[in-house]
Amino acid sequence: MRREYIRPTALIFASIAIGVVGWGGHVLLLPVALGFPVLWSIARRRSVAALVSAGYFLAASRGLPQGVAAFYSSDIWPGLLLWLGASMSFVAVHSALWTKNSGARPLRYLLAAIIMSVPPFGITGWAHPVTAAGVLFPGWGWWGFGFMTAGLAGLVTRIWPAVAIAFAGLWLWSAAIWTDPKLPEGWRGVDLELGASLGREAGLHRHRDMIATVRNAASDGARFVVLPEAALGFWTPTTAQLWTSASGDTDATVIAGATVLDGTGYDNVLVAVDRKGGIILYRERMPVPGSMWQPWRSLLGESGGARADFFANPVVAIGASRAAPLICYEQLIVWPILQSMLHDPDLVVAVGNGWWTEGTSIVAIQRAATTAWARLFAKPLVTAFNT
Repeated sequence: MRREYIRPTALIFASIAIGVVGWGGHVLLLPVALGFPVLWSIARRRSVAALVSAGYFLAASRGLPQGVAAFYSSDIWPGLLLWLGASMSFVAVHSALWTKNSGARPLRYLLAAIIMSVPPFGITGWAHPVTAAGVLFPGWGWWGFGFMTAGLAGLVTRIWPAVAIAFAGLWLWSAAIWTDPKLPEGWRGVDLELGASLGREAGLHRHRDMIATVRNAASDGARFVVLPEAALGFWTPTTAQLWTSASGDTDATVIAGATVLDGTGYDNVLVAVDRKGGIILYRERMPVPGSMWQPWRSLLGESGGARADFFANPVVAIGASRAAPLICYEQLIVWPILQSMLHDPDLVVAVGNGWWTEGTSIVAIQRAATTAWARLFAKPLVTAFNT
């Protein structure tokens, strides 16, 4: 290999390794992702910065092709195309904002980080290094977020070794004293292993089984029982009546995922049901692009697909508490949780239906990211996933 190719090749392989390790689904390994801005900054050409960005993003999102193939019951090609397509925005932003001017580099990188945090580019803003703030600064809240942001800027300057050493020290200290977010008193999250049938098999027998699951949790003292995304299937007056009747002899409130259909599409929602009735609690701000959210349909005069509410309902009232709800895909991107935290909720409720991710680390990454955000802001966390 010619000498001028050794350094770029090393940077690209290093970025791939950082993406694989940092986004492997282990919360304490999230700070590994902070190596990406360093590699981006020491690239000597824009083309190398683009390849470094591609290597990191593709490695971090490596479970997507297999997951999409499982979701559509198809071969690997649709997943590969979506995987490559999703990486284009990340690569385009980071390559466009890369500069040889070391003085302008911190501002350029922060601009890239902001762009990848909010719509439209933030819609595919997975694997954002700022997520590591919860590991390095647990409990620091917005101060920790601010220090993390300043640190990201420092990692693309000439003093990056000093910043990296400081972060490494914080990382080791955090790992030594780490505790997961606490479960709020009276709350219970129920994980299910019902595979692809959840949300699709909506017979009376399935509902009775889940009602029995909720009763078991309530008998152990839970006042709020959280079920995964799509647990109740289609939310209809019949479904609402069934669950309201089943709640008649218990004080528990059920928080569960469901789907609300109308003539133009559907909403992916969380509903709350107790003995007094059921209400739609939350409409998902950002469904999965492509498989659920399909904005091109309206441009073609077609109906269907999930609606994205983007910045709606960042917190919801549940009993005497205010919760930050996150459904599935929202746990992988940045703006939904930050928008919710602006309203200072009492807890975080995260649900998902990850049957299609079997054999990948996607659900583990969702859990790790949500755990990190909850620890950053010192919020109790309730999770419920179906696999």
